[in-house]
Amino acid sequence: MKILAAIGILAILAAGAAGLYFFGGFYDIAASEKDSAIIARMLILVRQASIARHATDTPPIKLDDDAVVREGAHAFAQRGCVNCHGAPGAQWAKFSEGLNPDPPDLAESAANRDPREIFWIVKHGIRMTGMPSFGATGVPDREIWTIAAFVKRLPKVSEQDFKAWSEAK
Repeated sequence: MKILAAIGILAILAAGAAGLYFFGGFYDIAASEKDSAIIARMLILVRQASIARHATDTPPIKLDDDAVVREGAHAFAQRGCVNCHGAPGAQWAKFSEGLNPDPPDLAESAANRDPREIFWIVKHGIRMTGMPSFGATGVPDREIWTIAAFVKRLPKVSEQDFKAWSEAK
C-alpha cells in the first residue's frame, strides 16, 4: 500500500512540475528555437496518430487522371503552396526558413502519405506548424482533392511539366 501511495505522490509531483514548466513560461515557444528531441518526437507521434484517425474521406474524383493532376498543380501554385513547400523548378519563399517545424519537401514525403491524408492535411491544416486550413478559407473540397492528386504525383513531376501545369488554366 505504501508503494502505491508513493507512486501516487510522485505522479502528482510530476504533473505539478510539468504544469509549472509549461504554464510558468519556462517552455520556450519561440519559432527560432528547436524543440528538444523528446518534444519533437512526441509532436510527430501525436500528428501522425491524429491524421491517421481523422483522414477518412474518399476521393470523389479519379486522382490518377492526368487532367486532375494538372488542375492540382495549378491550384498548388495559385494557393501559395509553393511558398512553403517549393516545387520542381520553383524555390521556397525565404520566410519559410523561419517556420518551425520546417515545412516538408512534399516530393519526399508524398510517397509516405495516402491521398486521403494529404486531403485532410490541406483541408484542415496542422496546428503549431504554419500549415493553414484551406477548407476554413473556403477552398472547395474538389480543388483540395486535385491538390492531393498533384502532391501524390509530385515525385515524378518535371520542372517543365510543373511550369506548364501551374500556368495553364
